[in-house]
Amino acid sequence: MAKTKQFTISIENRPGTVAEIARTLGNAKVNILALLGTAQGTTGTVELVVEDARRAKKALDEAKVTYRETSAEGYELPNKPGALAACLDKLAAKGINLNSICATATKGGRKAVLVYTVAAEEKVAAA
Repeated sequence: MAKTKQFTISIENRPGTVAEIARTLGNAKVNILALLGTAQGTTGTVELVVEDARRAKKALDEAKVTYRETSAEGYELPNKPGALAACLDKLAAKGINLNSICATATKGGRKAVLVYTVAAEEKVAAA
């Protein structure tokens, strides 16, 4: 289990908004490891995990992008049927309720990646 940071950014739902965030981070040489975007109506949210959180914060601050930083956990799982369910069952058995979750794998790849966040009080209880 790897500890990481997740950045949550409220966005305007219009063409190019996510590209602007990706360009800001790319120009700062920040690699995006996971990204999840959702929108309803005229607004949306982008949640992302990056390779270098300090560099990302600096780039977002300089671009005057407002974000919320949250502690997150990352897992590598085998890319096979049932692996995600088994991992989530273990978390549920510990009483961990997820605030956000993102999982991805490439077709034919051996590994899948899971990133999730939980409420701060649940982290203390789980420890």
